[in-house]
Amino acid sequence: MKPDFLSYIQDHVVLGDGALGSYLFEQGVERGRNLDLLNLQAPEIVLAAHEEYIRAGSQLIETNTFGANRFKLREAGAGEQAREISRLGAEIAGKAAGKRIYVAGSIGPSGISFPVHEDNISSEEISASFREQAAGLAEGGADLLLLETFSSLEEILVAIAAARSAAPQLPVVAQMVFPAKGLTVLGEDALFCGQQMRAAGAALVGTNCGRGTDAAVQAIARMSPLAGEGVPLSAFPNAGMPELLGGRMIYPAQPGYMALRAKEMLRSGVHLIGGCCGTTPAHIREFRATLRIKPVRVSRSSVEIIQELAEPTAAPATRGGFLDSLQPGRLPIIVELDPPAHLDAEPVLRGAAELAEAGADAISLGENPLAVLRAGNLSMAALIRQRTGIQTILHQTGRDINALGLQSRMMDAHLLGIEAVLAISGDSAAGSDQPGVSGVFDLRSYGLLAMLEGLNRGLSMAGQPLRQRTNFSIGAAYSFRPDDPETQLRRLEKKAELGARFAMTQPLFSAETVEQMLEHVRHLDLLIFPGIFPLISLRNAEFLHNEVPGISVPQELRRRLAQFEQVADQRKAALEYTAEMIAQIAPLIDGLYLISPLNKWEIALDFVRQARQAGWQGNGRINTFTAHNTTSI
Repeated sequence: MKPDFLSYIQDHVVLGDGALGSYLFEQGVERGRNLDLLNLQAPEIVLAAHEEYIRAGSQLIETNTFGANRFKLREAGAGEQAREISRLGAEIAGKAAGKRIYVAGSIGPSGISFPVHEDNISSEEISASFREQAAGLAEGGADLLLLETFSSLEEILVAIAAARSAAPQLPVVAQMVFPAKGLTVLGEDALFCGQQMRAAGAALVGTNCGRGTDAAVQAIARMSPLAGEGVPLSAFPNAGMPELLGGRMIYPAQPGYMALRAKEMLRSGVHLIGGCCGTTPAHIREFRATLRIKPVRVSRSSVEIIQELAEPTAAPATRGGFLDSLQPGRLPIIVELDPPAHLDAEPVLRGAAELAEAGADAISLGENPLAVLRAGNLSMAALIRQRTGIQTILHQTGRDINALGLQSRMMDAHLLGIEAVLAISGDSAAGSDQPGVSGVFDLRSYGLLAMLEGLNRGLSMAGQPLRQRTNFSIGAAYSFRPDDPETQLRRLEKKAELGARFAMTQPLFSAETVEQMLEHVRHLDLLIFPGIFPLISLRNAEFLHNEVPGISVPQELRRRLAQFEQVADQRKAALEYTAEMIAQIAPLIDGLYLISPLNKWEIALDFVRQARQAGWQGNGRINTFTAHNTTSI
């Protein structure tokens, strides 16, 4: 009888198998055919492949279930058979394994892009899909579950939780793809990912697939401090990058070369070694002969060296320059100004200077709000910083620039001294005042947050080191709707997970609504700045209420303004209402976000002066708020 997997692997190296999918294609299975359905349609082919790997020396084989989840199987018309196909995959592997070979239930990514943007698919449905697959594998007799080829840390954490929920008796091995330098495509460090996967409940962590053996060696080197803490690592590298020759995919890495590189990984703490795309039974035979599978001890000195290398990109989350600049003991105030709709920037610059002198903490600058042409907010933010020294918050949309340009723009912002960015998807380009405009949306708010979090760790979206880290306080928009608070709250929770340190809300028009909002967000580890929009007329109130999505002006306030015929009287009543509201909420809030109506900064200036004369301190949470660690995609 084979010993308990977790007990055995602590002191032994276990030799896994090689690629199953590419090997089956090489054996004549028609390319493009759904391989998971072979468990139903041609189990003898799958069984023969398992037996070939066992003859080559594999001590662990993976089930033919990599894509056996409901989303991928739906494409083949078998979405409802995910659990059955998974169970059959484990049973076929178990038949080949007998009593001496471990069976690892293979679970790959769902096929849904993370962060999840699809309105008809929820994170819970994805989690349910993973639970369904894990349950089927457990029923079929798998000894462990192997989660592999995940590129999204967020998704693999969902999969780990689902696997442990559905099959708590089975240990979980969690492997991610690190294409180069031990970094994911989003720039997440392998050590950080390993720590997160381990904390989520994975017994072994590691890497598979990617750009060949060298990429796996680099990723394992990053993860090796975990081995020094007693966590076994796993590695299943590709046989290099494939090349199409004569209609066949050819993988260049020879078995001897891969075996020698595998030795390096064993010295860094790998206890489970095998192969991924392009590897065959020949590779496994070479692994067995060259590695002479035996217990491996990780030298402390090598771990310490690698720890030093890993630290720069595994930095904890930071609050960023804007939040760090806020003065303790007083209410933080952000004032929003729009860049001019022409080339005369002096009025906006003059307003920013007066607001700074009055005691505002930051000027927030929109990016072509409502898709209407204005001067660029990056140039305005830089000019305001240069002239006044006040912090500026750059609104950044995903509407107008592709992912390459967005990263370059954020690098520009850093070089120009900008220390706060509000990440938003942006208004639809369909309403633009310029002809022929179309939206880009390579990244929406979630993707922008993940990008900014990566830049704060000194990495591009491709995982390339940038030699310096940005120091952005990362902000998110929050639209609180009392009639449906949960939908937007879930989005805000996700934004906090992706790296948001503060949130600025849509305009709120009553103290009661602000208090309701604060009650809903009390559990979140980020600062909330409620948006306050001083109304200036009844017409202004009716336009916002009826024409702008997400904004609701209370009927009581609109009736109050309707009592006056003269616009001047309406404005006086509206501003008195706003002053009363701010006084009510000042002791309760993290900070104040004043939106200048029609860019009339003089109105916001009066409220800044009132706040400073009153000496409001807010709830004081800024004094104790510390940036949280995040798990970005």
